[in-house]
Amino acid sequence: MIQGVTIERMKPSDMPKVMEIEKQCFATPWHESAYLTELSNRSAYYIVAKIGGRVVGYAGLWIIMEESHITTIGVDPLERGKKIGEQLLVAMLEEAMDRGARRVTLEVRESNTVAQNLYRKYGFTPAAIRRGYYTDNNENAIVMWINNMFDPDYRAKFESFKEILQKEAEDSEATAEVEFH
Repeated sequence: MIQGVTIERMKPSDMPKVMEIEKQCFATPWHESAYLTELSNRSAYYIVAKIGGRVVGYAGLWIIMEESHITTIGVDPLERGKKIGEQLLVAMLEEAMDRGARRVTLEVRESNTVAQNLYRKYGFTPAAIRRGYYTDNNENAIVMWINNMFDPDYRAKFESFKEILQKEAEDSEATAEVEFH
């Protein structure tokens, strides 16, 4: 959505770059085998964000009946601040809704206020604390939920944010065209 970014299903051929980003983003990274297993899990949905064919971010989601769980979102540190994480989050929420999930949850580090602000923007609210959840430093996780993605007010707000994100992408592309001509 933002200039030159495409979102597509994760493939095994994306793994080298996904693992590189994983190691840059997380103190206790998942193993490549975990991602490869997830790619064949019918309840899972994993995507990558690419710029010029190069993986710059990824995200994963589990969907079981009316509930979904965002398992991971990672963005190349050199590409942060370009709304790639937001695009990945929107794609995850759309997939959850398309598959009939009413509720969605995730865990986020207490210290990760940037991510918390993004999640709040999209309607997540804190519901619990998981004490010592992160094994690398014993940091707490905040459990956040959206309780009803089918609520008309929520859907209107979600669609509004999507439109704004799309407009920013179009404006970004128009600016790039002006700069290069």
